[in-house]
Amino acid sequence: MSKATVIGLGKSGVAAARLLKREGWEVELSDRNTSQTLLEQQQELAAEQITVKLGQSLELNGANLPQLIVVSPGVPWDIPVLVEARQLGIETIGEMELAWRNLQPLPWVGITGTNGKTTTTALIAAIFQAAELNAPACGNIGYAACEVALSWKRREEGSREQGAGGVGEAFDNSSLLTPNSSLLTPNSSLDWVIAEVSSYQIESSSSLAPRIGVWTTFTPDHLSRHQTLENYYNIKAKLLRQSELQVFNGDDAYLSQLGLSAWPDAYWTSVKGKDFLISEKGFYIKDGWVVEKLTATSTPEPIVKVSSLRMVGEHNQQNLLMAVATARLAGINRDAIALAVREFPGVAHRLEHICTWEGIDFINDSKATNYDAAEVGLASVNSPAILIAGGEAKAGDDTAWLAQIQTKAAAVLLIGSAAPAFAKRLREVEYHNYHIVETMERAVPKSAELAKQYQAPVVLLSPACASFDQYPNFEVRGDRFRHLCLAWAQAEKLQYNSILSSPLTN
Repeated sequence: MSKATVIGLGKSGVAAARLLKREGWEVELSDRNTSQTLLEQQQELAAEQITVKLGQSLELNGANLPQLIVVSPGVPWDIPVLVEARQLGIETIGEMELAWRNLQPLPWVGITGTNGKTTTTALIAAIFQAAELNAPACGNIGYAACEVALSWKRREEGSREQGAGGVGEAFDNSSLLTPNSSLLTPNSSLDWVIAEVSSYQIESSSSLAPRIGVWTTFTPDHLSRHQTLENYYNIKAKLLRQSELQVFNGDDAYLSQLGLSAWPDAYWTSVKGKDFLISEKGFYIKDGWVVEKLTATSTPEPIVKVSSLRMVGEHNQQNLLMAVATARLAGINRDAIALAVREFPGVAHRLEHICTWEGIDFINDSKATNYDAAEVGLASVNSPAILIAGGEAKAGDDTAWLAQIQTKAAAVLLIGSAAPAFAKRLREVEYHNYHIVETMERAVPKSAELAKQYQAPVVLLSPACASFDQYPNFEVRGDRFRHLCLAWAQAEKLQYNSILSSPLTN
């Protein structure tokens, strides 16, 4: 039996291990971390005859080397053991590549970009589903890509057995790790795969070739991993070069500068109108409508009203254009698009409205993990705002973000390991109304106090940082903010009601 090793015991790694096991591989899964949760997963997978090694890194020694290594998205592609594996001729791929190899009969949409890709992916999936297509969002959002592949494999095998006159196997989605969700029913199969693909996932996917590729934005990010902007660009570009059709955000400064010379056949978008389209075909906004122009000679056609989208900000209009472009290139009609756009609630942790207390909106933008995303977040809310920022700092240009703070923030609360450095940068631009509060637990009540003091209509968590100094990921950080905001609002309401019911006030 051929041996495969999976590195990383996260959602993607577990799904990859289960898929490989189903395909007949002897599977070993390794993770250098250890915890009670990982120990429980170890026992669960052992029952499925998948070996899990915790608290140790993969070592390539001895005669029993694996024929295949599958890497979870968070594992750097250039760590010594992976470099050694490739030198030894061991096939080394990412979890996304493994999913692609198992789902190649299906058309894919691959969405990448520095910012905007999660909202765009979720909106594309919503439109496809409104058109009654089974098109799950996966990859860097929703399901792990291998979860989708595993469910499809099981469904296809069950259908073949029933078609052969056998009893067939009942559809089993026990492998799915996302709770409260339904990927396939016994009578359905997949129509499209809608994949949000990070640079890490592209880097480790040699043959991934979507039917439609979408590039949302491009600004410096993840340079600690990719080293140079050119390398980061080339990784992203690989996905688009291997896509049959390409959709680009024509309002992005970097991508638009490259324009037709780099991407002559792409469909470009612009919120600024037809005159700003980079090519003679694309999607743009005119008179409050998303307008389609599929060829140089075709008549422009209105598709959906921009006002149908509930999310604020010009960046979300850009996301809308790219989502509509993708849907139309996939042959989806206007009615399904209009329905999905009208009902789309937005994405958790991206300008997510948590609650309103005393006329102050608390907004969770935890997904803003770099300066550009945080600048967009602050630009999108009403001012003056109380901003909560900080975490684990990333490399990048903070100039525009700092300018936005000077324009729109009544006060800034700083948390996490970046707080001292951010305070220094704010002083350097002569912004002095900041407070180092260190933790989210201190930030939320302080933000409510300051919002009252400055009559600020918004408290915004938009960190401009990774979360790893205090939280496992940005989702946990956003969930903590949500919990604290709701608890604060409820506690204040109870306190107010107790004052009203006190004998002293009767």
